[in-house]
Amino acid sequence: MNTSDPRFGPTLTYFPHLAQVAGGVAAAIFCVYWLERVGAGVWAKIEPEGISRATGLTSAELSHGLAQLHQRGVYRERQGPAQGFEACLEPESLLAQVAVLSQAPQPIAPVGDAFFPVQRSPRPAPAVAPNYQFVGPWRSPEELAAFGRALLAYFVEQGDRHPDQRKFWVIDGITKGIWSPFWDEFAQGQPLGSSQKVQRDWEIQPGVAYPAFEEERVQYYVQKGEPLEAAVARARADLRNPVLAQDLWDGFLRKCDRLADQAIAAQKQGVASPYLPPAFSDRPPITKAAVMAKLNQLEEPPPLPPESPSLPLESAAAVPRLELLQQAYRTKLGRNLIAQQIAKHPEWGYEIINDQIVDRYPF
Repeated sequence: MNTSDPRFGPTLTYFPHLAQVAGGVAAAIFCVYWLERVGAGVWAKIEPEGISRATGLTSAELSHGLAQLHQRGVYRERQGPAQGFEACLEPESLLAQVAVLSQAPQPIAPVGDAFFPVQRSPRPAPAVAPNYQFVGPWRSPEELAAFGRALLAYFVEQGDRHPDQRKFWVIDGITKGIWSPFWDEFAQGQPLGSSQKVQRDWEIQPGVAYPAFEEERVQYYVQKGEPLEAAVARARADLRNPVLAQDLWDGFLRKCDRLADQAIAAQKQGVASPYLPPAFSDRPPITKAAVMAKLNQLEEPPPLPPESPSLPLESAAAVPRLELLQQAYRTKLGRNLIAQQIAKHPEWGYEIINDQIVDRYPF
């Protein structure tokens, strides 16, 4: 080993076999340093700061190394004549053990050194089959593929952020013997997740709250200034939380009980129809078909008034102005109406060319 290096400075010899018998690397470095500077069996003043500067050991590492040597009976300290301590190193027993190790080399494994722990070899990776396959209760690869598609569609519908991963873990768990209700539902031809739904007290069916209860929560957010669409979304999100919904349901039942007592008292006083909040009135559900029916009614042309026999067809008042027709034709609702009217009244002299209303007789 070189005694110096221009890049790193002076070096200090390190003996692996000595580290094994001395209790660690720090103890071996101190032994080499002390034997070179002081010698064996000689009492001398010990200066931890000077030793740390010369060896590079920290104070904690040096204390640990000296403790290891003291436990092996090769290092002693005593009070010096002046301030400070004197130390003596008698490494004969260590050198005898090093000689034995030198004749029969062994893996370097310092024991009990907190600063230079044993470097263990990494564990070999477990063997993996080259062609990993899912083996489970399905009877064919086609049935497994159908089950996977059903799982993926279910997790996508539930809004899962990683539906592919969820599908993989369900199938992988089944192959390892973990029971899954999804497979039982798929094998029985039931919709996935149907057997896992729990109907709560505030629901008329799993996942659907009582209309009055839901409307009560919607009106709560509307009164706080939320738009109706946002209020509906937040109310339904609250009712999907079982803990929050249970607390809201208990309060709603108390409110209903109070309203019922008030209504009974009003009836006893002669009120025929006691007041109930709007949330308790029956309302038809808003469905896609009902909304589309209303929109279709808007696109149908309104009935035309009966023609008066006293007005001639050629009257200028009966012919609409071209500018008004063009302006109405630009709207979505007026497009079909204007097209039908122009086709019904050729006497107006208008026609539609390239999606534009023009006058056939501009002069």
